[in-house]
Amino acid sequence: MDWLTDNKIPVGKAAKSVFDWVRDNGEFLLDGLSTVMEAMIDAILWVLQTPNPLIVVAAFIGITWYLQRSWKTCIFVFFGFLFILNQGYWEEMTESLTLVLSACVVCMAIGVPIGIAAAHRPNLYVYLRPVLDLMQTLPTFVYLIPAIVFFGIGMVPGLIATVIFVLPAPIRLTYLGIHSTPKPLLEAARAFGASPRQTLFKVELPYAFPQIMAGLNQTIMLSLSMVVVAALVGADGLGVPVVRALNQVNTALGFESGFVIVVVAIILDRMLNVGARK
Repeated sequence: MDWLTDNKIPVGKAAKSVFDWVRDNGEFLLDGLSTVMEAMIDAILWVLQTPNPLIVVAAFIGITWYLQRSWKTCIFVFFGFLFILNQGYWEEMTESLTLVLSACVVCMAIGVPIGIAAAHRPNLYVYLRPVLDLMQTLPTFVYLIPAIVFFGIGMVPGLIATVIFVLPAPIRLTYLGIHSTPKPLLEAARAFGASPRQTLFKVELPYAFPQIMAGLNQTIMLSLSMVVVAALVGADGLGVPVVRALNQVNTALGFESGFVIVVVAIILDRMLNVGARK
């Protein structure tokens, strides 16, 4: 079997060549992307960290009430944030939340249009599906290597790695929502003279809205799952104490910070769970 291993397909070398070419020839584009990402991260951090924490908590409770109209959910969100304040992880929580919100903005801005295009062009989705499978199944640590090569250490490479890992979720769920629009509904819209643009905005998107919101929910949950991984490339947030606890074999710190991540995930899930609203 030596002849087989001696003539292996140069997958790694080909990937390295592509990354080296992008790094050498795309410096202007990468610098611009890094600047935009840093500006978005700094803006969200300023919004979350400048006011008094109780003001931020009140704002989240207001958003929860607007989305859910449930006082029970609002009370849960209040006590969840109160627990985070009690544990002393408010700053780390806002940094992780910044990473999650930034990933949501980027993923939904890219994923929803691609999902719509794929639903309208079946051949596009045929070619897109293996790429999405690769993005979701490739080990997340592999994304950190090009992220460090292109963007260095900090929040930006953590955000880029998170976006690559999370992006397939909104694409797939948007595609599913648009593609599953009943044909009689579309035929009725066309019969009444609706243009393709009107059909999209007045029929397909309203019908697909629950699926798109499910995509947003999945984006948030998957982004939170990348918090610890992003900490390995210098991203601030709740992943930092988890990594520190791992290095120090500190059970108390690890459980404490890990439980805070769980609380944040449950809070965001309850806030955006559109199916729970009565």
